[in-house]
Amino acid sequence: MKYHIVPVTAFSQNCSLIWCEKTGEAALVDPGGEAAKIVAEVSARGVAVKQILLTHGHLDHVGAAAELAAHYGVPIIGPQSEDRFLLDALPEQSQMFGLEECQPLTPDQWLEEGEEVRVGEERFDILHCPGHTPGHIVFYNLDAHIIMMGDVLFKGGVGRSDFPRGSHQALINSIRTKLLPLGDDIAFIPGHGAMSTLGHERLTNPFL
Repeated sequence: MKYHIVPVTAFSQNCSLIWCEKTGEAALVDPGGEAAKIVAEVSARGVAVKQILLTHGHLDHVGAAAELAAHYGVPIIGPQSEDRFLLDALPEQSQMFGLEECQPLTPDQWLEEGEEVRVGEERFDILHCPGHTPGHIVFYNLDAHIIMMGDVLFKGGVGRSDFPRGSHQALINSIRTKLLPLGDDIAFIPGHGAMSTLGHERLTNPFL
């Protein structure tokens, strides 16, 4: 699996372009904004976007999803349906964050733990990791030893839990019971900031 991180919006949100080297098929994970910038990065790599994947329903992760889905003619997949209320409230989120208004969004497919998504020949298992939001999911590629993490876990930190229906205890439980057992060598791309590994966070993250 290949990937390229495209920081977007004033929140420096990590939109990830991921693709299968064998087939050239690609997906965009959490395109939070700046659609033109993302399109340029896709074009520079000569890959074919086949789907938009969302980890959760916050505006800074989904702001350009509808525009890019229309541009490429592809479906929006994820998150888990408990985040429906956030996607319905995208206009209100726009006002709260002071960003350009974003219309309500309904994905073409919700995802549940135990399901999988394929990008070309690359397979991603879905893990439901609530806490930051109730419907937050992560995309785990066992063969590539990498997770598209969204805002569950960061290098040196964890996701905020002071948003509507957030829960710090649920967040920590998600990390400890679902993510850390996957193995210390698993790398992850967080929703913001630098990459890390589960092992590094297990040993050094002050929240764990």
